[in-house]
Amino acid sequence: MSSSANARTRTSVAVTMRSLQYFWRVLRRQMPMFIANVLTTLGFVFFLSFMNPYIIGGIVDMVGAGGIRADEVIPTFGPAILALIVVNTLGQVCSKLQDYTCARLEIGGSFELGREAFDALSNQSMTFHTNRFGGALVSSTQKFLGAYTQLVHNFTYAALPTVASAVLTIGLLAPLVPAYAAVLTVVVIVYTAVVYRLYRKILPYNDAASAAQNRLSGELSDSITNILAVKTSAREAYEQQLFEAANEDSRRADSARMLRTVKTGAVTSSMIVLMMTIVAIFIAGGTAWFGISAGTVVMMFTYTNALTMRMNMLAQTFQTINRSFGEAHDLTVVLDEPRLVDDEPNAPALKVGEGAIDFSHVDFRYADASEGDTVFSDFSLSIPAGQRVGLVGRSGSGKTTLTSLLLRLADLTGGEIRIDGQDISRVNQVSLRRSIAYVPQEPLLFHRSIRENIAYGKPDAIEEEIVEAAREANALEFIEKLPDGFETQVGERGVKLSGGQRQRIAIARAMLTDAPILVLDEATSALDSESEKLIQDALTQLMRGRTAIVVAHRLSTVAELDRIVVIRDGQVVEDGPHAELVEAGGEYEALWSRQSGAFLGSE
Repeated sequence: MSSSANARTRTSVAVTMRSLQYFWRVLRRQMPMFIANVLTTLGFVFFLSFMNPYIIGGIVDMVGAGGIRADEVIPTFGPAILALIVVNTLGQVCSKLQDYTCARLEIGGSFELGREAFDALSNQSMTFHTNRFGGALVSSTQKFLGAYTQLVHNFTYAALPTVASAVLTIGLLAPLVPAYAAVLTVVVIVYTAVVYRLYRKILPYNDAASAAQNRLSGELSDSITNILAVKTSAREAYEQQLFEAANEDSRRADSARMLRTVKTGAVTSSMIVLMMTIVAIFIAGGTAWFGISAGTVVMMFTYTNALTMRMNMLAQTFQTINRSFGEAHDLTVVLDEPRLVDDEPNAPALKVGEGAIDFSHVDFRYADASEGDTVFSDFSLSIPAGQRVGLVGRSGSGKTTLTSLLLRLADLTGGEIRIDGQDISRVNQVSLRRSIAYVPQEPLLFHRSIRENIAYGKPDAIEEEIVEAAREANALEFIEKLPDGFETQVGERGVKLSGGQRQRIAIARAMLTDAPILVLDEATSALDSESEKLIQDALTQLMRGRTAIVVAHRLSTVAELDRIVVIRDGQVVEDGPHAELVEAGGEYEALWSRQSGAFLGSE
C-alpha cells in the first residue's frame, strides 16, 4: 500500500474512533438499557443456539445406548423434554426483550445525537455555513443518525451473538473434544484478525463514497432551492450536467467500495470453507480417534455450523459497520470542528440600558481570506445611545459586514465592539442578539404561517400585538386579503409572497421584537415607492428612543436620520448629517446627486 493510502487509512481510522466516542457517549447515558440489551442477547444465544443442541445431544446418547422400553420413554426422557420446554421459553422471552431493548437504544440514542448535531450546526458561525451546502449538511446528519442505528442493530443481532457463539462453542466443546476446541480457537482468532485488517482498509473507500453522496445531495438541494433561477435562466441542461457529474462521482466511489468489499468477502468465505472442512474431518474420525459419542458429534456439528453461519454473517456485518462509519465520517468531522464564534464559559448576559455602541480599533478579515485581505483595519466608530445612524457607501465597502460583526456572526481579528461599555465578545450571544432587532437585505422567512414568522422574535406575543405589528409594517392589508389570513403558509423562504410582502413581514417581526437596538440592512429595498413612503413613518416611529443603524444604498432612506456615515474600503471617509454632507461636496454629495432612483448595486 502506498504512503498516501496509508495516510488516508490512518485518517479514516482516527475519524472512526471519534464516531465511536460520540456513539458510546449516548449509549453510556442509557447504561441500564444497554446492559439489559447485552444480557438478553447473551441469553437468547445461550438458550436457543446452545442449550437446545446440548439437550438433544444427551437424548441422542441415551437413544444410542438402547434398552429403553416403551413404558420407560416418558420417565427417561421426561426431564429432557421439560428442560427443552423451559429452555425454549426462556430463549423466546430473551428474544423479545432483545428486540425491545435494541429499539429503545436506537430511539434514545438517535434522539440524543440528533439534538447534539442540531446544536452543533445551529451554533456554528455564519462563515461555517456560507462555505457549505445546506443540503449536504442535512444529508450528513441523517446518515450520522442512521449509522448509529445500524451499529446498535448490528451489535445486537450480529456482532455480540457471534462473539458469544465462538466463546460458548469453544467453552462447551473443550472438555469433550480438547483437540478440536484448540484448532477451532486458532481458526477463529486468525479469521477475526484477517477480517479486521481487511475491512480496516476499506474505511477510506467508505468515506469517499459517503462524501460523494453528500456532494450529490448538496447539488440537488442547491438546484431545487433555486429552481426559479434555473427556469427563468433556461439553465435546466446546465444543472443537469452538474448533477450528472456529481452522480458519476458517487457511482465511481460506490463501485470502488463494492469491488474492494467483494475481494475481501472472497477471502473471508475461503476461511469459512476451511472451518467446515476441519469440522467434517473431526466428525468423520471423532469416534475412531477420540472415542466421542454420537451426541457429542451432533453437538460439534450443530455448534460449529451455527458458528460458521454467524461468522459468515459477521463478514456482512463488518461490511455494514464499515459503511456506517463511512456515512458517519462527514458529520463527525463537523462535530469535531471548533466553533469559530463561541461563548466564554459562564459568559454573562448583555444588559442594555441606553444602547450606546462603540467600534474601537476594529480589525477583521474572513477566516478563509489571505493575511493581507482585510475588510477593516483599525476601524473606529462611536454611536451614542438613541442616535439614528445611516451607513452608506459603494458595494463592498463593508457596511453589511459591520452589522454582522455587531451581531457577532463572526469574531473580530482585533479590537473591540462595546454596547453600553460591555465587550460583546465576553457576553453570551443569545442575549446580544435578543437586544438587536435585525432586518436583513433578504427577508428570512420560514416555511410556516405568517403569524409564526411575525412572532418569531417574541413567541409569547398576543394576537393584538401581532396584528398591530403587521399594521405598522403596512402588511395587514395584504394579509387580510389572503384566504387563510395570518395562518397562510408562506412556502420555503417565503416563496409564496412577493418580495415586498416578504420584507414587510420581516419588518413586522422586528417591530414586535421591540429590542433596544435596531439594525436595518436595506430593509425597504424590496418595497415599491408607495409602500416605502407608508412604511417610512412606521420605521421612524420604531426608531424613536432606540439606537438605530440603517444600511442603505437608496439614500432617501437615510436622509432624515440624525447622522450619516460614509464608508469606503473599510474606513470612515465622511460623517455628519445629510445637509452638511451634501454641502461638503464630497463622496456623499456625489452619490446623492447621482441618485434619483439610480441603482448602486447591493453588498
